[in-house]
Amino acid sequence: MRKFEVYKNIRKRAVIFGLPISLFALMMVSVLASLLIIIFSFSFGMIISLLVFNATLYVVLTRINNNPQLFQIAKAFPRIISNKRNSSFNYEED
Repeated sequence: MRKFEVYKNIRKRAVIFGLPISLFALMMVSVLASLLIIIFSFSFGMIISLLVFNATLYVVLTRINNNPQLFQIAKAFPRIISNKRNSSFNYEED
């Protein structure tokens, strides 16, 4: 008889097929679009190319999920943190 592990990390974000909800929704939109393309243009080459596209999209999305720093362009923190108010007055001597 199989044993199933209890999911105790309820505070972590929800994951479906190893993808967070937003990336899983993107994957499902791609699958639905692929099905529509297959239905309206039925050819063997198109079926194979869409299967390869969806497989590579899944691999790319799981890699992005595992390495979120790949697309982090901006720095996480500002260079200077200050409570001073910004004003247009210039107090320096000319």
